[in-house]
Amino acid sequence: MHKTSEKIGVGIVGCGYWGPNLIRNFLNNKNCGQVICCDLDQTKLEQIQGRYPSLKLTPHYQDLVGSNQVDAVAIATPVNTHFQLARDALQAGKHVFVEKPFTCKAAEAQELIELAEKKKLTLMVGHTFEYSPPVVKIGELISEGALGDIYFISSSRVNLGLHRKDVSVIWDLASHDFSILFSWLKTVPLRITALGKDYVQRGIPDVAFINMEFPSGCLAHVEVSWLAPSKLRRTAVIGSEKMLVYDDTEVMEKVKIYDKGVDYKDPGTFGEFQLSYRAGDIISPRLDNYEPLGVEVSHFFDCIWNGKKPRTDGLSGLRVVQALEAAQKSLENKGHVEQIG
Repeated sequence: MHKTSEKIGVGIVGCGYWGPNLIRNFLNNKNCGQVICCDLDQTKLEQIQGRYPSLKLTPHYQDLVGSNQVDAVAIATPVNTHFQLARDALQAGKHVFVEKPFTCKAAEAQELIELAEKKKLTLMVGHTFEYSPPVVKIGELISEGALGDIYFISSSRVNLGLHRKDVSVIWDLASHDFSILFSWLKTVPLRITALGKDYVQRGIPDVAFINMEFPSGCLAHVEVSWLAPSKLRRTAVIGSEKMLVYDDTEVMEKVKIYDKGVDYKDPGTFGEFQLSYRAGDIISPRLDNYEPLGVEVSHFFDCIWNGKKPRTDGLSGLRVVQALEAAQKSLENKGHVEQIG
């Protein structure tokens, strides 16, 4: 089902932490028609109304999905509500955009994928980092072989807060790193392990250390935490030819490529092996300058108009949920190795 009218009417559910960013980007898009916002909290609706007086508001979700003015629904609510809201929207014939994580369970994600296919509707997951200039550039470098074979990737995503009451730090933060890594490596890990602790709120882990092994032999380590003295968003990619550091907290040079490495040489005669180290230039590639969420919204509209497969489609969301489930299970079983692939 492709959109045929001039503009796309959008219903946005959830006007809390991330919702206002979605509202702003949808309103700024030239292909967006009527926007209707929905939230159970009347105070949040009033705050949004103050910023955007032209918006239509409702506390009732059925008013939104039942509206003829709404062609697509964007969901930015707690993850435990995603499945029911998305299913209702798809059954009502609406295209659906769901913020990360896609669903609480892989089985729920699979059901939504099948429903969208049956209804011939666009289903897209909000893995916003996959649309950011640094992540796109690094993906291109890896695909081109500029770094050589990828040996391992190490990532830290930590800060002091915000502590969540509904999900662990794995579900809150690791979804970003999983979506990035899986898009770069174009595959999912074979195995995953995780260790973590609930230091502040009993039963809700606020720090976790996650390890993954991919089919190529590449290893990845992801550290996520709500307990850190400063904000850190840093990823190191180590290849056989070059190394790379991506620091999202940097203002100017978010990506740096290091012409560094080590070559192993077998001894020609009986004796010690030789290692040849190299240390060349450090290059910071030019990156495009745009808001990833704006590109993501445009891509969503393009997929609706032209029936394209979204870059972050339901299957993309599903594989992240499968990894989150495996990491959470490993954490709860004190680091037990969980098979994925």
